[in-house]
Amino acid sequence: MKGIILAGGTGSRLYPLTSTINKQLLPVYDKPMIYYPFCTLLSCGITDFCIISTPEYLPSYEKLFGNGNQLGIKITYKVQYKPRGIAESFIIAEDFIEKDNVALILGDNIFHGMPRLKPTLEGAIIFGYEVNNPSDYGVIEFDDNNNVVGIEEKPVGPKSKFAVPGLYFYDNKVVEYAKTLKPSVRGEIEITDLNLLYLDKKKLTAVKFAKGTAWLDAGSAESLFDSSAYIQAIQTRQGIKIGCIEEECYKRKYISKEQLKALIEKLPKSEYKNYLNKL
Repeated sequence: MKGIILAGGTGSRLYPLTSTINKQLLPVYDKPMIYYPFCTLLSCGITDFCIISTPEYLPSYEKLFGNGNQLGIKITYKVQYKPRGIAESFIIAEDFIEKDNVALILGDNIFHGMPRLKPTLEGAIIFGYEVNNPSDYGVIEFDDNNNVVGIEEKPVGPKSKFAVPGLYFYDNKVVEYAKTLKPSVRGEIEITDLNLLYLDKKKLTAVKFAKGTAWLDAGSAESLFDSSAYIQAIQTRQGIKIGCIEEECYKRKYISKEQLKALIEKLPKSEYKNYLNKL
């Protein structure tokens, strides 16, 4: 399975007066925001990645990660020239996906405490996260047997409290299906329409996240602050690092101890560097 990180868009939801900010490189406590979704896909056993972003921001990611060789992984970069929707990612990355299944995660979504996922699938898997304000999200409607019967985007009268977070798994049909979608009234190829297409074909599964799983959408100023506070509290109390790419790659044996040391040597003096030295 391959992995796509959609890191497009500006920081306008964070700071409306400075809309040129690359929000996925803003720190969430002690590391760039993009580290967290990257680590989520790494935890699924994915080693082949594609980062999709705008032309002005893509060089920043290339400077940060390079081709991924130093982490024992592979990273490809693709441009989304205009914000034409999440589902366009699969069309942009068609030659990257090739004949593989693919996972997609949004660059401002942070997950913690979720089970290790290694999905092998025919169809699509989305997730349901119980929230108090479902009208702000895409909402999944379930039947009595927890089967998906509908998905509504920001409904006035939501039929459940289960929102769809920005993590998706698809089989290789996703490129073909994405190409059939018509742009919505806002001119975007909607991820909800893609999921509904899989639902119509009876190939969509929704997994409810267990209580205790944290999903943080760090795309606004308020949620960025809350996310940083959450990460700081968990890390301080438990003595761990959430979203530590170097640690994840080392534990999965993608890199050796010598390669880890080489990565550490390039880091400036910091608590993050001290943590990695203790590994």
